[in-house]
Amino acid sequence: MSARHEDGVATTHRVVILGAGYAGLSAAIQLASRVKRSGNVRVTLVNAQERFTERLRLHMSATGQRLAELSIPELLAGTGARFERGWVTAVDADAKTVRIDDERVLPYDTLVYALGGVADTAAVPGAEDHAYTLDSAQDAGTLADRLSRLGGGTVAVVGSGLTGVESAAEIAERHPELRVVLLGRSEPGADMTPKAGAYVRSALERLGVDVRSGVEVVKVLPGTVELAGGQSVAADAVLWTSGTRVSPLPAAAGLTVDAHGRIVTDAALRSVSHPDVYAVGDAAAIRQGYGVMHGTCQGGMPTGVHAAVSIVQTIKGRRPKPFRFGYYHTPVSLGRHDAVVQFTHPDDSPRRLYLTGRAAVRYKETVTASPWPTWGRMKKMPASGAFWPRGGRFTRFGEAR
Repeated sequence: MSARHEDGVATTHRVVILGAGYAGLSAAIQLASRVKRSGNVRVTLVNAQERFTERLRLHMSATGQRLAELSIPELLAGTGARFERGWVTAVDADAKTVRIDDERVLPYDTLVYALGGVADTAAVPGAEDHAYTLDSAQDAGTLADRLSRLGGGTVAVVGSGLTGVESAAEIAERHPELRVVLLGRSEPGADMTPKAGAYVRSALERLGVDVRSGVEVVKVLPGTVELAGGQSVAADAVLWTSGTRVSPLPAAAGLTVDAHGRIVTDAALRSVSHPDVYAVGDAAAIRQGYGVMHGTCQGGMPTGVHAAVSIVQTIKGRRPKPFRFGYYHTPVSLGRHDAVVQFTHPDDSPRRLYLTGRAAVRYKETVTASPWPTWGRMKKMPASGAFWPRGGRFTRFGEAR
């Protein structure tokens, strides 16, 4: 494997990965496992916390349920990757440096940008100041503490997407003394088949969740959520799950971004303006035949693995292959004892097939716990991580339906 050369002497190729979510950690483990015997590629993973955040379980943390303490350095053990704890405060794409905590500077030859999105509390006045989010384990813990001290009253969950549905169901089940109101523009389960969507709404009704669809939140005040049209909902706590936003760091660094601030990539997941920068997960605007991918764990991990494989190919002087991915399911928890799994076409449109009840609960838990064995296998056999649905004609440009 070749690397940079200075005065005819081979030097170490420095790869810095920003963000240790599902995509970033997949990139780090895959890449480090592939190059650890070469000796001339150094992989550094930067993250603000040492604890891995199980975003797929944060709705459980928000109701006080204890989750496993997963250490990022321990997850990297045996790969040869270095872990650097700190907040990324700036990226200089021209100088090829990253600033950490406004104090340290890390130079890179190749950068993998995997700093994902957070709840878009800036979209509505008052949400930033008066609403809780599920962006981290700390956020979830803060909400759990608030809910445990209420003793009664109303919790408003804003956003009727998957995170909102899972959170509303979990809170209602764990805190029957609280009234839970789910507010959203669309019906819960609107993207599923009619029967699967009806099952979601029936489960929420069984749990006592007051679902209000077709509403738009225009302001959040202490104790009140104001809706368009002059109506309002009294709330002792507000959880914001409506929409996401990404960091302004890529735009500030001069990278080409889309209207949502995501890094625009080529087919190999490289920045179209700075090919030594790869973007993965929620931070990337990755176009497939069916359109631009949306952020999920099922798509995030493959992007991280593909970026790692592409980096190895590039260092070897080979041309990386284009990334292709097709969606295959949408699992949704409805408390601890119920769930729906909607199987999908590669473009994320629903198939007729879906699971409910205990079978769906077991399926969802298997999916949620799958990263750990996947990463364990990648450490021993890196190629084992490079298998995912490519999507067939749906992901080929000009052939998607």
